Amino acid sequence: MIVCITEKPSVARDIAAILGANDRHDGYYEGNNYQVTWTFGHLCTLKEPADYSPLWKNWSLAQLPMLPERFGIKLIDDKGIEKQFNVIKQLIENASEVVNCGDAGQEGELIQRWVMQKAEIKCPVKRLWISSLTNEAIKEGFQTLKPAAEYDNLYYAGLSRAIGDWILGMNATRLYSLKYASKNYSSKSNVLSIGRVQTPTLALIVQRHQEIENFTPKDYWELKTTYREAVFSATAGKYETEQQASEALAKITGQPLTITDVSEKKGKEAPPRLFDLTSLQVECNKKWGWTADDTLKLIQSLYEKKVTTYPRVDTTYLPDDIYPKIPQILRQMSPYTQWTAGILNNGKIPKTKKVFDNSKVTDHHAIIPTGQNPAQLIGVERQLYHLIALRFIAAFYPDCEFMQTTAMADVAGEKFKAVGKVITKNGWRDLYSSDSNSKDNDTDNSDSRILPPLKTGESGPHTPDLAKKQTQPPKPYTEGTLLRAMESAGKTVDDEELREAMKENGIGRPSTRAAIIETLFRRGYISRKGKSIAASQAGIALIDIIEEELLKSAKLTGLWENKLRRIERGSYSANDFINDLKALINDIVIRVLNDNSLRRIEVEQSGKSQNPDKAEKVKSPRQAKPRIKSLTEIKCPICNQGYILKGKSAYGCSRFREGCHLRLDFSEYQPDLSPQRLSTAISKKFKKK
Repeated sequence: MIVCITEKPSVARDIAAILGANDRHDGYYEGNNYQVTWTFGHLCTLKEPADYSPLWKNWSLAQLPMLPERFGIKLIDDKGIEKQFNVIKQLIENASEVVNCGDAGQEGELIQRWVMQKAEIKCPVKRLWISSLTNEAIKEGFQTLKPAAEYDNLYYAGLSRAIGDWILGMNATRLYSLKYASKNYSSKSNVLSIGRVQTPTLALIVQRHQEIENFTPKDYWELKTTYREAVFSATAGKYETEQQASEALAKITGQPLTITDVSEKKGKEAPPRLFDLTSLQVECNKKWGWTADDTLKLIQSLYEKKVTTYPRVDTTYLPDDIYPKIPQILRQMSPYTQWTAGILNNGKIPKTKKVFDNSKVTDHHAIIPTGQNPAQLIGVERQLYHLIALRFIAAFYPDCEFMQTTAMADVAGEKFKAVGKVITKNGWRDLYSSDSNSKDNDTDNSDSRILPPLKTGESGPHTPDLAKKQTQPPKPYTEGTLLRAMESAGKTVDDEELREAMKENGIGRPSTRAAIIETLFRRGYISRKGKSIAASQAGIALIDIIEEELLKSAKLTGLWENKLRRIERGSYSANDFINDLKALINDIVIRVLNDNSLRRIEVEQSGKSQNPDKAEKVKSPRQAKPRIKSLTEIKCPICNQGYILKGKSAYGCSRFREGCHLRLDFSEYQPDLSPQRLSTAISKKFKKK
């Protein structure tokens, strides 16, 4: 009997139907010489400290670092999990062969391997490796089953990651909690949680908070002038003093503007890249404010409903062997015939390196539709599918072509410049302009201006304008921009080799970043303010107290990701990786224990008995509310999403293009009010309403 082990009951049902295992039993399907069973994700986990030694049950600095000679796994303590595991174990004992049908990724490999190890498997094992759950993909996958040994390195990398997280998380969490938590700290209550991914992610948010807090706005002046409805900007740039700006304004007032040069340049804009998981999460957060976790759950659902391919990917490319399948996928996308017909009728579908590149694809390719009918989808699932479908179709449309015009002008010796862009062929933009559901599509460039016909040597009157402005602080992270920061954390690393590894993986993996962000929210280290993410006082205090840069910088994650990728390729030893981490945590323990600063973070008791290695909520001493130093810190009282802008005759909301109608006339709110006084005045007025 051949036993197939999937990661979910729904996948088991689909595979069983294809294999002819139609008889349902308690915990598995059977038929046609197959038995198809399932896990519920993780059934096993690494052992906890107390499982290795009774001395590690109670938290003690004297017992750190905790470094087992050999790491072991155990069944998760749950009756339902225990029951299903016993079903799997019994099936494996009588199997002639086992097929690992877990999710085709590092985590999926780890989940299934642990279950098979715990069940003491002795028969041969093969691996099903597929990128979608369509019937065709499953059938093709079973025709090309691989020996499990071909994926050993993938398992070693996943195991090394899990053991590394245990070494750092278990030891550093106990170390910092015992050393820096308040005196009434209890190991059965809340702790100061440290993690390989969560701590550097929190550090990014805290760093941005400090950049905003410490930002001092500076006034500057911009000189522009309008000639024949074309807006020209002074090439001198920003004027740092009002006197310089006023002198320049006086110099050009009443003097004619002369066009000194007009140049045109043709340009092309390629279609936007296909989606990987991170770019999909970023786009959904930008368009609709969805959290990274919301998007991950929705795209996982679309995958399980067979309408899109495997979602937990970090590439925006397709392999060459997908190219012959593209016409069939497009033909099957019947709801999109109005957009696909042009591609299919043009003969050969274009193949470019921006879409197809084997060197940029590892385990899986970019997220694309499978061609299955999406009629079953409703609401936000339909919305998400539509986003992916349009992006996929656009990849095979022609480039958008445009003509960029640059005009140079002179007014009494002062140089000015105007730039405009005219689209000459819409190309892939036709796909979005004809789509009624994509009116908020971000591919439209609202900054492109169309210039009137201008000729070198022409001259005439113009209308100058001098605007006083202020430098703006960095914007708070949204979940979208935080995901991008996690993905590109390599920019904070000087070493080229590490930066290359960080480019591909950054802080964490695409499949786990949403969970890391949610963990930080749950532990009270960060909070949401509209779409923005803010560090809590607890989060700020925690990062402040950690002096070990390796615990909160991108460098540690870069080192890990570099080595883990090498383990996957078979060019680095998992044992060396784990031994390096043991040496690292040993050094960290010694340095923290030698800290005699007596610093403390007050731990807020929750009143609940919690797992001391998971749940924590810290509270730092209360601080005075910081003064508002910039208009961008004042939230719009109408929509609660935008911030205050200063116009020519009134204050307004940054989301005026989205329809927010806030208007605060200068007759009531003086234009020279400080940000703090303006905020107070707005609060008083809108509190009464």
